[in-house]
Amino acid sequence: MTAGTGKRADGGGGAGAPRFDVPEVDAFTRPYWDAAAEGRLLLRRCRAAGCGAAHHYPREFCPSCWSEDVVWEQATGRATLYTWSVVHRNDLPPFGERVPYVAAVVELAEGPRMMTEIIDCPADALRIGMPLTVRFRRDGDGRRDGDGADGPGYAVPVFGPV
Repeated sequence: MTAGTGKRADGGGGAGAPRFDVPEVDAFTRPYWDAAAEGRLLLRRCRAAGCGAAHHYPREFCPSCWSEDVVWEQATGRATLYTWSVVHRNDLPPFGERVPYVAAVVELAEGPRMMTEIIDCPADALRIGMPLTVRFRRDGDGRRDGDGADGPGYAVPVFGPV
């Protein structure tokens, strides 16, 4: 689920620089990334009696009760800012080209917290508890799979002010 395995931008051992923002898509996480490409944020929700907890990052079991009866659910895309940090230096490609940027933890309306980036908001305007909404940054390399298969690219959930 997490980005950052140092995959090369060219999808393999070619001359491209390593990428630390390319997600690893597998059979389990594919619904998440497919939904993101469509502009939808998914969570996992437990269906066990007496639980019903939503969680993020997606797992194949409920981290609250350990039930394996969990399903994908579309999130509202609403969140509040829980904490943040302005990153002024990052040596991992391609993050160095993006500095300064705001790395943050947001609390989704459904309850779970999620690590993300805040966009379209000056750092001095950020406030704990401020309302945010999901947006999607599209990776322009035209690939969705680590094997270099053609596709619309990745869409990564980021958040901005309402």
